[in-house]
Amino acid sequence: MWQRYLANVFIALEAILANKLRAGLTALGIIFGVAAVIAMMAVGKGAQQEILEQIKLVGVNNIVIAPVVEQEEEEVTATEVAKPRKFSPGLTLLDARSILDILPEIEAVSPEIQLETSVVHGGMRRSTKVVGVTPDYFDIYNFSLEEGSMFNERQMERGEQVCIIGKSIRTRFFSQTNPVGKYLKCGAHWMRIVGVLEERTVANNSVSRLGIRDFNMDVYIPIQTMLIRYENRALVTQAMLQKAARQGGESQEQKSATNYHQLDRLVVKVADTDVLTPYAEVISRMLARRHYDVIDYEITIPELLLKQQQRTKDIFNLVLGAIAGISLLVGGIGIMNIMLASVLERIREIGLRLSLGARKEDIVLQFLVEATLISLSGGLIGVILGIVLAYTIASVADIPTIVSPASVILSFGVAATVGLIFGIAPARRAAQQDPITSLRYE
Repeated sequence: MWQRYLANVFIALEAILANKLRAGLTALGIIFGVAAVIAMMAVGKGAQQEILEQIKLVGVNNIVIAPVVEQEEEEVTATEVAKPRKFSPGLTLLDARSILDILPEIEAVSPEIQLETSVVHGGMRRSTKVVGVTPDYFDIYNFSLEEGSMFNERQMERGEQVCIIGKSIRTRFFSQTNPVGKYLKCGAHWMRIVGVLEERTVANNSVSRLGIRDFNMDVYIPIQTMLIRYENRALVTQAMLQKAARQGGESQEQKSATNYHQLDRLVVKVADTDVLTPYAEVISRMLARRHYDVIDYEITIPELLLKQQQRTKDIFNLVLGAIAGISLLVGGIGIMNIMLASVLERIREIGLRLSLGARKEDIVLQFLVEATLISLSGGLIGVILGIVLAYTIASVADIPTIVSPASVILSFGVAATVGLIFGIAPARRAAQQDPITSLRYE
């Protein structure tokens, strides 16, 4: 029995090799369809991976609170008397402690203070950011130490002059030596290095879209060290009082905006994703009461923004996949068209085989194998072309692409199925030919 099937396969293969150009043109639709599916799915997979990396950068289950200037909207009249601005203490450490004490499912709260300055070591100077943080900051953003240790309780409470540096700082200033225990001048103060962070890669679009900076060039110090030795905007100084007195007679347009917020950023990490939005609303109401109804803060949930972005990309990738799938459909129709034409050309051959004892099942199998072999060969070439196309897109267009085995198996399987389905009709038509009529066919 198997010899009969094998003979039909060889007959189909000989027919394909006898018309190589026609078979190649027939397979073009399958080739381009499979290549398009693999390339588009690779682009989608790369975009999904990029989203996951961005989520790691901003942390999971985070609520970000940033200080802003109070927004006011009202009608202005010619005789209106300037109203005094409402008082607000701004975003402070007390806000962070209140959030941590009141809300039960808060895992960590990370206040941040950023200062633009420069670092000096060994006769070299480099502009950078000094960031005052707590140890929770490194847990929230999934940082790992390459060398050294984190800040301890004593260093945090006393505001000691210690720091943790990013990988790029270590590369520029301590390329030949171990920086742990060495001193680095940050602004006007010398800091003892207690740790070095592992390198963190950040894409350019993440920097612009999510407000993520290059962590590798930052210097991290305890937040109490920042407040004691650098700046504490919550303190009222004599210079600030004198400046306020000088601005007393100026109009609102002439007064320069002053950042009165003690913190530059406050990140709250919750235990469960489901409570992100409700907790953001609770925090908003809490801050409104603490700031005397002055809305001088902005609350965002980066993960929700990223999920929305991912949903948009998924829809875009679905549309691209559908367009690529249409190519496979067109390729299948092309196979059916050519096979039907082939049946008409080979009616005498079909009649001869039937008269010599071939059964209708043999004729069906012969033409079905032809269509399947054309689609399989086209699918194989399409897989190779799709992989090459995916890597070409990644290198030329600077778009991350990931070719997954699932996309290769799916596209190749669809190509084989298309050849099988669209080859049935021509095969059945060939088997239904009358042997006597076929032998007389001119």
